[in-house]
Amino acid sequence: MNIYIGNLPFNMGEEDLREIFEEYGEVASAKIISDRMTGRSKGFGFVEMEDDDNANNAIQELNNAEVGGRNIKVNESKPRENNRGGDRRGGGGFQRRPRY
Repeated sequence: MNIYIGNLPFNMGEEDLREIFEEYGEVASAKIISDRMTGRSKGFGFVEMEDDDNANNAIQELNNAEVGGRNIKVNESKPRENNRGGDRRGGGGFQRRPRY
């Protein structure tokens, strides 16, 4: 199961995140999302756990728990949805003006 973790302390590393979730079972991966330009943490990340029961237990126990002085938000990660409906292909682009 893929788990979303929000409101993480900005100084938390991926190994720290992994250690928190390993208390509830085996962690396949732990990733903190960072800004492409600055490399600074965006304050959220994802943990992948193979066992759904362990993952659900971690979600229940850790949601709203205090970590590094912040109350983290933990829930099952949902697939990203397009706000406009439909698929995410194409967009804008150059349009010629008609010649009169």
